[in-house]
Amino acid sequence: MSVNDLSYQDYLDRINIQEVLLYAGYTLNRRDGMRYPSFVRIGSDGCRIHGDKFIVTQNGNTCFRPPEQKSYNVISLIKSFPGMFKEHVGSSNPDHLVNEVCRNILNIPSEERQGRIIEPRKEQKSFDLNNYTIHAFRKYDFEGIKKFYPFFITRGISLDTQKAFGAHFILTTKESLDGGKSHTNLSFPLYVPGNTNVVGLEERGYPRLDGSSGYKGKALGSNSSEGLWIAALGKQDLSDATDVYWFESGYDAMSYYQLHVKDNPSLEKAVFVSTGGNPTVGQMQHMLAVTPSARHHICFDNDLAGRQFTENLKGEIHRIALSSVVVTPERKPYLDSIPLSQDYAKGDIDTLPKPLQDKYAKYESAWEESMSMRQSHLCYEGDIREQEDLSRKLYKEYKDSVRDFLGIDSRKVIPFVREVPERGKDWNDQVLLEREDSLKATEEEETRSVASGIDLDADGEIEVNESEEKKRVHFIKR
Repeated sequence: MSVNDLSYQDYLDRINIQEVLLYAGYTLNRRDGMRYPSFVRIGSDGCRIHGDKFIVTQNGNTCFRPPEQKSYNVISLIKSFPGMFKEHVGSSNPDHLVNEVCRNILNIPSEERQGRIIEPRKEQKSFDLNNYTIHAFRKYDFEGIKKFYPFFITRGISLDTQKAFGAHFILTTKESLDGGKSHTNLSFPLYVPGNTNVVGLEERGYPRLDGSSGYKGKALGSNSSEGLWIAALGKQDLSDATDVYWFESGYDAMSYYQLHVKDNPSLEKAVFVSTGGNPTVGQMQHMLAVTPSARHHICFDNDLAGRQFTENLKGEIHRIALSSVVVTPERKPYLDSIPLSQDYAKGDIDTLPKPLQDKYAKYESAWEESMSMRQSHLCYEGDIREQEDLSRKLYKEYKDSVRDFLGIDSRKVIPFVREVPERGKDWNDQVLLEREDSLKATEEEETRSVASGIDLDADGEIEVNESEEKKRVHFIKR
């Protein structure tokens, strides 16, 4: 599906109600606590406008405006309150307004917005893999592997990487119902974590003749709100997974593996998942629930959207930790001070019991000392590292104390790390850039080899000193 064919369901899958409220100029009202986040509008005098307030419910999927109890989702909120959005000026078509607001939130460039607006599909049939002709990847079927070549060669993905993931992608062909031309796509099957039924496909079409990316989207009827592409390379049960790597596409997951497996052989038994775009609440909740022992590596793109997706996933991880907290009068002031979707240790220190405040003060003092030592340029590096280790140790002690104070079950605290490519927007960009560097180096090496065999003084003899001189000059130019 191209950006011109985004449907209402795509907007509901990719955007949460809080993003819409923030875009409309509302501000999170921290005084209302964390169970039901509220958003208010601030006037020109810096004060809250009374009566202009929305309460967010259903994990960020809907909201209501008290005292009304009517719930709004992303689409109905925009249509019901068009004046909240700057795109309303000059637009009388509510569908056009929804289209413009949602695409601005998704940061889709204006030159890509010329397509039609697609209404929500009515009576859409559920996805059925039996409607497709399937060609599987088999490691030792060379003729069969050739059919996958066009999809991977332009991406710089090696045959070894294809073989490592071969059980987790297929070619799918669906005959056109009107007798038109059928299309074959590279497809990454989608599963609801913990279930073995294929509920959709993340699809990639043949690259265009100019080498640019072709069609990308999801198969009609796919369960985009819960389905993920899941590649468990070690063939272990998800409940036993030790490392889960999150990406926006199957191509990026394979690229990451190719870039790192040599230095990190444990990837050969890791679990790779693709959300196929914006991670939905359903995708995150299901995957986190079935991988209780895993460390999660958040490898979304290094752009604005990828950073937002990262915050969404981190927010869900933090929500799970806080879900085990029993609210008591002693804990409530601190709980209410924790910013929305933030870690349990990010609340107001002054609302904690005195012993915990003292632990934080001890950590902060050690951290300030380590910063002062590093910035002075007068201290031995070993001493600086020792001080930094001390500050990290003290912070861990403080954070553990906060966890104990809140009564958080340690099994609910999910470890995670954010990883971004060193070059390019995403992991496949890095693969392509490194391939380009390798090709340039090969070409330069060939140039040096040819140059070393040139008869510089045209006497019919290739002399050693001529050869070495040419090599030296060429090296200096680099």
